[in-house]
Formats: sequence, structure tokens, C-alpha cells
Amino acid sequence: MGTLNTVNVSTHDLAAELAFALTLADIADAITMPHYQRRAFTVDRKPDRSEVTEADRQTEAALRAATAQAYADHCFFGEEAGVSGNANSPWRWIVDPIDGTSNFVRGIPVWATLIALTHAELGPVVGVVSAPVMQRRWSGAVGLGASVNGLPIRVSSIDSLADAQVCVTYSPGWDTLGLTGRLVQLQQAAYRARGFGDFWQHMLVAEGAMEIAVDAIGVQPYDLAAVQVVVEQAGGTFTDRLGVRTFESDSAVSSNGLLHHEAIRHIAPEPNA
Repeated sequence: MGTLNTVNVSTHDLAAELAFALTLADIADAITMPHYQRRAFTVDRKPDRSEVTEADRQTEAALRAATAQAYADHCFFGEEAGVSGNANSPWRWIVDPIDGTSNFVRGIPVWATLIALTHAELGPVVGVVSAPVMQRRWSGAVGLGASVNGLPIRVSSIDSLADAQVCVTYSPGWDTLGLTGRLVQLQQAAYRARGFGDFWQHMLVAEGAMEIAVDAIGVQPYDLAAVQVVVEQAGGTFTDRLGVRTFESDSAVSSNGLLHHEAIRHIAPEPNA
């Protein structure tokens, strides 16, 4: 495999990296699907009480090994085993082997493998979200647009919150911030509110099916890097709850761009609160 050596990333370079990310998704699907279908796996609890299975660990290990072979000079960061490879490289692959492990464990089909390539200065540049039970795979790369199952996708053109569909993922962190009421107000101001959660809410924004998605408090870089690429390459906007473009915050808001400022305004703390 080739190496991206400069900050001036060419479309050719990213096409190759995107193709590799899609290959990693194939590897992941081949491991996760049999586990999910057989329902034969053990479940452990991490210190934060979130679930982890051997499917998570096996998938991450396989993707880590494949990346080390293809891109030995890159860094790799996975949810389950942390950092490996060249920690000093500006290029880092970020992987969540199973986003939505709670769903995976309970037999709910909304889970996916998230694969991203990021650059220390550019941020996320390649993203793949593979949800094999849903038979959907979203992908994107800077300059190459975004797609689902190979078909181009684009965010919606709805510019009124009263006509918009919003998705909000509640978590206790919103209570800690004192902003749960603000989330409710956002939903009340919209045409329709739903709660799809995890990666799917952001992919629905990228597809133009939803206008705004507000994630839980407590998300991690491996939850966000891949979805940021897809949303942005579909023409959307992706920030944290304060409006900062980043995948390294503990919060995330995606939108069609036209309603982003209004969404952030709705969930911001009251002045002098």
C-alpha cells in the first residue's frame, strides 16, 4: 500500500486509502456476522460498565494486524486495545470494532464497524461505517463525496426547524450539564423527533432522512471520526455541542448545515445559567 506523505492529500491517495478501509470492513463483517447470528459469545463489562464481547476483540485484532501489514508507518487506535504502530505518525487509523455493542448483545440489528483515517492537521479524511445486518455500508473521503452501498448520498435542503426531523440521544451526561430540558425543547420545536442512536442517527442525516442528530454526552473519538467524514462529504456539518468542528470532544451534533446554528443555539445553556 502507498503512504500519504504530505498534508496536501490528493484524490488518488485517498481513493487508495478508502479502498483499503472498505477491505477492512469486509474483514470485520466476516467476523462479526457469524457471532451475531449464532448468538454464541461471552459478554464482559469494562470499567465504565459498557459491554465488550470476543467479537469486539477479535474484530479489532484482525483490523489492527491488516493495517500494520499494509501501513506499517501509520498509527492505529482501537477502542479495545488502544494505540499501536507508529505513535509519532500524523496518520492514524481509528477503529470501533462494534459501535452499538449493547444492541449487538441484545440482538438488535443496529450496530456497525467504524473505520476512519485521520491526519493530525486535517482531521478525519476517510470514513467507513459498515452495518452488515442492516445491509448498509456508508463511506466517504475528502474530495470523493459520500455514498451508501455505492450510491451517492446528500444531506437534505430543509431550512426550517419546524419542518425538520431531529434525532436526540439522551444520556445522564445531559442531566449533569443541566441541558436535558434544552434537548426536549429542540425536539418540541421540530416537525418530528426520533431516537435512533449511535452511528445510525448521523448516517440518516448524511442520507437526507433526518436534518439534525444530537449524540449522547460521553462519546469517544472512535465513535465519531468515521461518521464525521461521511456527514461532511455528504454536504453536512459535524461539530461538538458547542459548535466546534472536532471528533475529539465528548459530544457530537450533525446536521444538514442549514440548521446547524439553530440546533446548537437550542441546546446551549441559558445565558447566565
